[in-house]
Amino acid sequence: MLTRCRSQFRLRHSARWPGFAVLAGLLLFSPFAQAAAGPLDLTYSLSGFIAVLLFIAAYALVMAEEQLHMRKSKPVLVAAGLIWTVIGWVYVQEGLPETAEAAFKHTLLEYTELLLFLLVAMTYVNAMEERRVFDKLRAWMVEKGFSYRKLFWITGILAFMISAIANNLTTAMLMCAVILKVAEGDKRYISLACVNIVVASNAGGAFSPFGDITTLMVWQAKLVEFQEFFELLGPSLVNYLVPALVMSLFIKNRKPASLEEHTWLKRGARRIVFLFLLTVSISVLCHTVLHLPPALGMMTGLGFLQFFGYYLRRSLPRSLARKRTRYSQRGDWRKLEALGSVVPFDVFTRIARSEWDTLLFFYGVVVCVGGLGFMGYLALLSETLYTGWDPTWANVVLGVVSAVVDNIPVMFAVISMDPEMSMGNWLLITLTAGVGGSLLSVGSAAGVALMGQARGNYTFGGHLRWAPVIALGYVASVLMHLWLNAESFNVFH
Repeated sequence: MLTRCRSQFRLRHSARWPGFAVLAGLLLFSPFAQAAAGPLDLTYSLSGFIAVLLFIAAYALVMAEEQLHMRKSKPVLVAAGLIWTVIGWVYVQEGLPETAEAAFKHTLLEYTELLLFLLVAMTYVNAMEERRVFDKLRAWMVEKGFSYRKLFWITGILAFMISAIANNLTTAMLMCAVILKVAEGDKRYISLACVNIVVASNAGGAFSPFGDITTLMVWQAKLVEFQEFFELLGPSLVNYLVPALVMSLFIKNRKPASLEEHTWLKRGARRIVFLFLLTVSISVLCHTVLHLPPALGMMTGLGFLQFFGYYLRRSLPRSLARKRTRYSQRGDWRKLEALGSVVPFDVFTRIARSEWDTLLFFYGVVVCVGGLGFMGYLALLSETLYTGWDPTWANVVLGVVSAVVDNIPVMFAVISMDPEMSMGNWLLITLTAGVGGSLLSVGSAAGVALMGQARGNYTFGGHLRWAPVIALGYVASVLMHLWLNAESFNVFH
């Protein structure tokens, strides 16, 4: 994991408390009529209050991750088990154990489909990283000697594009590495460029099912079809371009010295990229044509990667022999020396490098929120937000809340509520939950990672300085969606 600055994380945790308090208050003290999701309404029972307090306590420990040096998955895993234990006990007492069992299995199935999908996607990204695909892209940008202004736009646009198929964390770290290499020592420019990268990475992930966990959740829940996500391309682009245009005016158009960085792709790199694109295509076809879970296509693609890994291992000795002969004839001693460090490609090593803490945290959140929903609390929250308020305003506010509360529980809560909303509003919450995290440096995984990677250059305060401009982009993207996709607000899923 990245080394993180302790003081920055104190800001992160304190910033997340107000939004979380709002959600907890809505759960506990909503004045609106309640509707229980399960046959038993537990919203105002002792067991219900215990479950809510367990969730609040777990989330408090998550926010204190840096101070306690405890991974965020641990408290939510325990809370998930305890919440469902409380539910199970109540339902056994009422003679309805099968009902609780069926509800838990339904929640577990939702998580399993997402887990398999994310696991394969992470494995492919790790495989491309190991084969130096991202290093090669970084080296190309470093060697070109672009001006600061050009580099600002190139890294931003690439972050926007790459995050649509890879996660925003990997994308942001890749682009940040370029900025740190080229503009070493220029704190002002690095800070500005990192803000731009965070905004671009979050915006790029908002219009693609593969761009973020939240968009993937919406797609797998069949609330938005694959092709319908691209209706958010225009609003997402506006969300990135509005702050980027303003920030670019504050860049001195200097040209840094051209740097030399020797990087070459490892064997099979291009074919792994092709296999990843093929896997994504199969996953989309499974979902749209066969009406099967996208995880089926992704797991099939993992099988392709395993076969290709087997081929790379078996053919490695012959490949090394040919390359030694070729490099010796050319006198390319640098590449010849590098052959000594070549190791066989291992798919299972790539799987092991997946962000397991994130995946287990995701499990805990899904199961906790699923339990609270089964008790009836999500129906309460849905009544408060989507009946007491206009759905459009509710979705805009939840997007702002996602800057201080992780967007995963926010989005899963909305999906679990399943309020009666038009397609336009489902697209709106997808957009706002995705880009709302850009308002603060601690609002997204990309921002938190860059505070560690560019420590001392990119800070909470440095990002906050540009918050009004980012908020302008947020408002502009919402207005663009309301105008551009007005017809979809009359279409219900």
